[in-house]
Amino acid sequence: MNFTNLLIEWYLQKKRDLPWRNTTNPYPIWLSEIILQQTRVAQGMPYFYAFLESFPTVKELAIADEQQVLKLWQGLGYYSRARNLHQTAQYIANELDGVFPNSYAGLIQLKGIGEYTAAAIASFAYNEPVPVVDGNVFRVVSRYFGIESDISTGKTKKEFTALAAELLSKEQPALFNQAIMEFGAMHCTPKNPDCENCIFNSSCVALQKGLVGQLPFKSKKIKIRKRYFNYIVLQDKKGNTKIQQRTDKGIWHNLYEFPLFETTQEEGFETIAPLIKNDTDFGDSVVSIQEANPISLIHKLSHQHLYIKFWKVTVNNTLTDGVNPEQLRTFPFPIVIHNFIEEDATKKSYKKCIFDQNTIKL
Repeated sequence: MNFTNLLIEWYLQKKRDLPWRNTTNPYPIWLSEIILQQTRVAQGMPYFYAFLESFPTVKELAIADEQQVLKLWQGLGYYSRARNLHQTAQYIANELDGVFPNSYAGLIQLKGIGEYTAAAIASFAYNEPVPVVDGNVFRVVSRYFGIESDISTGKTKKEFTALAAELLSKEQPALFNQAIMEFGAMHCTPKNPDCENCIFNSSCVALQKGLVGQLPFKSKKIKIRKRYFNYIVLQDKKGNTKIQQRTDKGIWHNLYEFPLFETTQEEGFETIAPLIKNDTDFGDSVVSIQEANPISLIHKLSHQHLYIKFWKVTVNNTLTDGVNPEQLRTFPFPIVIHNFIEEDATKKSYKKCIFDQNTIKL
């Protein structure tokens, strides 16, 4: 039995029951592909269901407010995916009357849809015979054929796509694409693959040459930039705080945050306190400053590591455009700020509970 048939046979026996595999509707397939970029299935599944529940059709997603979309996306990271998702939904709804393009050539013209996503939708929704090449496919193909080329280069990516096209079942292209991706995700895993019980252990070149742990080969290493964020969590006489929207292009575009001092290195009270007191917006009204987390929270992004401190600052006036605690929880924040808000609210609730109990005893 050849590679393609053996792989499909394995898939039919071992595949996971995932909701987007039980439809040829391009909308949920597209949703799943965007959500699962850089995201594990277990993490992405609740978001998939939440989006379908809130926006059952592409037209309903199109008319949603961007803030609502970003809030629902909160915690998934790579927020440009959510913004592109929303803008593409608007284009499909308004310019294409809610109908997705039915070919790879048409799909790849849409914003936020690259070669992989266009191929996946074309294959799974329309059974178009186009190879779907993701990280799982790179791994399976490189190991099975013993290809040691650097997968970070455009030349190698074209080589793998051409090879995947040769392997593709012309009669069952969607089934083959699902099978090879699933095999990479579940069996031919990045670490500790079960080579002993692999259906290809007698023909896998990497296994015969002892190269399984080295393939696929990728030479480029991402240079990580370190940044130091100091968030100022104001509280006025009414218990309100102040937030701002990140309008600059870059990380967390259009999400909300507390007023921010970015420094060139990790700083303590002796540096941050004067910055707070000299701030033209609220410095004159500062009553107290508290370092909420003396040890920085490290939030890791693909190209950046953020070292984050929160500073609680009490002011003796009423903040202009102040936001109360209930309103605060309705805004879309980066997950690290959202978690701080939730944890802080829990601490305040706990303290109030203890106070109430003591009051009753008295």
